[in-house]
Amino acid sequence: MIESSARRLAQELVDHREGINRELSRNGVRFGIYKDGEYHDRLFPYDPIPRIIESEDFTLLESGLKQRVNALNAYLSDIYSDKRIVADGVIPEEYVYTSAGYFPQVNGVTPPGGVFAHIAGEDLVQAEDGHWWVLEDNLRIPSGASYPLFVRDIERRICPRLFRDVKVRDNREYPRLLRKSMDFVSTEGIAVVLTPGSQNSAFFEHAYLAEKTGSVLAFPEDLEVVDNSVYLRDYAGHRYRVGVVYRRLSDEYLDPFAFNPDSVIGVPGILGAYRAGNVAIVNAPGNGAADDKAIYYFVPEMIRYYLGEEPILSNAPTYMPMFEKDRRTVLDRMGELVIKDVAEAGGYGVVFGSGLDKAGRDDLAERIVAEPRRFIAQEVIQFRDIDVVDPITGERGPRKCDLRAFVVTGQQTHVWYSGLTRYASAPGQMIVNSSQGGGFKDTWVLGGDTPSTAKDVAPALASLARFRHRPVSPVTASKADNFFWLGRYTERVYTTLEQFFPFYDRVMDTDVDAFRPFAKALDLPQDFKDFDAFIDSFLYDESVQDSIRSSMGSAFRNAVILRPELSSRLLQHVELALTTTITGSHEHGTAAEGIYRQRDVNDHLLAFWGGIEDSAADITFKSVIFIGKYIERLDLYTRFGSAPDDLAGPLRKITASISTLDSQPMPLCVIDGLVWLVNQLPLRGYDEAAARLRTMLEGCRTHMATSESSAAGMLSSMSMNLDRRAAGPMEGPAKGTSGGPTDGSGTRSAATPTDGSTDGSTAL
Repeated sequence: MIESSARRLAQELVDHREGINRELSRNGVRFGIYKDGEYHDRLFPYDPIPRIIESEDFTLLESGLKQRVNALNAYLSDIYSDKRIVADGVIPEEYVYTSAGYFPQVNGVTPPGGVFAHIAGEDLVQAEDGHWWVLEDNLRIPSGASYPLFVRDIERRICPRLFRDVKVRDNREYPRLLRKSMDFVSTEGIAVVLTPGSQNSAFFEHAYLAEKTGSVLAFPEDLEVVDNSVYLRDYAGHRYRVGVVYRRLSDEYLDPFAFNPDSVIGVPGILGAYRAGNVAIVNAPGNGAADDKAIYYFVPEMIRYYLGEEPILSNAPTYMPMFEKDRRTVLDRMGELVIKDVAEAGGYGVVFGSGLDKAGRDDLAERIVAEPRRFIAQEVIQFRDIDVVDPITGERGPRKCDLRAFVVTGQQTHVWYSGLTRYASAPGQMIVNSSQGGGFKDTWVLGGDTPSTAKDVAPALASLARFRHRPVSPVTASKADNFFWLGRYTERVYTTLEQFFPFYDRVMDTDVDAFRPFAKALDLPQDFKDFDAFIDSFLYDESVQDSIRSSMGSAFRNAVILRPELSSRLLQHVELALTTTITGSHEHGTAAEGIYRQRDVNDHLLAFWGGIEDSAADITFKSVIFIGKYIERLDLYTRFGSAPDDLAGPLRKITASISTLDSQPMPLCVIDGLVWLVNQLPLRGYDEAAARLRTMLEGCRTHMATSESSAAGMLSSMSMNLDRRAAGPMEGPAKGTSGGPTDGSGTRSAATPTDGSTDGSTAL
């Protein structure tokens, strides 16, 4: 009865599919995929028909998942200490020590709180007969909780009646569960979410969970290890002790001193601090030893061995080619089985024998015989289809789907009353991983007035509010750079367009070459055959560093990094401006139509700046973004020969923003920008403005970050001879660029796919 009512009301969401996906896009909800060695950022497709799990079904899952994760935690504790399960012959030692996820560097280490797998992502499928099967355990960096969490909030706002009339368990408790686990294991200090960078496939999740748990989103260069303790360093060199790090990069890249020495995205020495018990790492390094696809085979035996219980949830029937009997079965029945390469993840390395011809089967058989430890084979489970709305036709059709359930362990073990339902990208396709192009659905768990809905949600939201308003909000050098360049890029787009409109009017008034002085002022090419060719390049060509499309994209990428500091509404204004530009590039038609759309871009940017004025963001952040904004405005005004009186306003704004910082050290991105502009203005005939800026700069120098801060990588080039403006933290160097990091992304934008492809447990 309840399920029937839920399904009927859920149909209302179908009418809102486009609106919800638009809202997801405006908030930067994306999941990147790697294809042919290249990173492709894309909207993570959402389907409005939810997966509905009845209360009785979920009760079974809850019991079975707690049991399984408790056994896996016990296994990790054992194999990194006494190794009783090996000594007692339950698991052959070659499976433990040959696992790619086993790291002897953490042997003998008991994590703070005794928890190894704080967050487990358990991948399950439901067969056509209703039976649930566990397909994989993900104990390293399981991704995906943020997507149903975020979309439920949108659904609740769009269709509030759904959640008033249907007893769907509230899923807003996930950030509270995560933060409670982090606090339980913390060694005292601030909580940090460590991201390898915004190019990472799950970066949205990193920023979103940092925001929701009240943690600091940090890049590797923001952290340092001193005397076996981890500190987060702000732009001025002040240190904040870190008690817990929720890391979102793989073990191999975590610490170049302990693991891969070539890693440029790790924190040198962090493993030493962890071994000393001075910092908790969520999830613990070395967890891959328990979610190896071959170790999966032994999980039922782990449950019996450590807990003395029979498994509640079943593994998919699995064969191990290392065992002679199983190897014969695999070779004889290869056409009926699915073969998995244990070294792969994210749906890669999965081969359905039925899809191979004889030559393919023979080749795979040779590989299995040569490397039996590298493969497992499983029976093909005919799991249930679920309806998906075709985004083009609007028609419904069946797709295969799985469920990633999340289990959070701290003082106690909790199963989240939701989960990530992933569906295949095409009908009949069996692989549902998001990295293979699939999409996601919300997961509704039905139930009565449960503790999670009636009693815990209000306190949970109150506690999260406390998390998000903690007084410690370190302004790291990387975040200061992001705010500075967000200010510059948004102003670059706004003022460039405002300056362009008069030139456009002159072109329309028969002066067909009026755009050439405009291009010259911006150091853009002037050899376009006609005005339409110039418009295509200036407005829409992303490969042109100073085009509106390129600059708006840079602004958005900086804004996404700042999600924990910016409100969702402010981020949406930037996204709307970008979307308007992108839409124009596809549909602009005539030059006149393209220019008309750009006025909407500026309207969105005005709304963004108005929101910044009224926001409760950290005063340092607001000062830095306004300084960036008005440095950019001065640059553009003087390029276009504005009257000296027109410069008075931007100069006053810069002065006011600097004075707001009071006696605090000045971020070096600001110093660099001022140094460059002071040297450029006299060349353009603005000596008086240069003198005023020079006076400001001398005052700033007395509050510059120390040489110690410079050693942390915060000092960009102070050259007086830089060209026009360096691309901000998310871009490469531009032609004619101003003081600032020529590639402030450093290790960030170059981050390898360490949260979506190099670690099998991480991939969606």
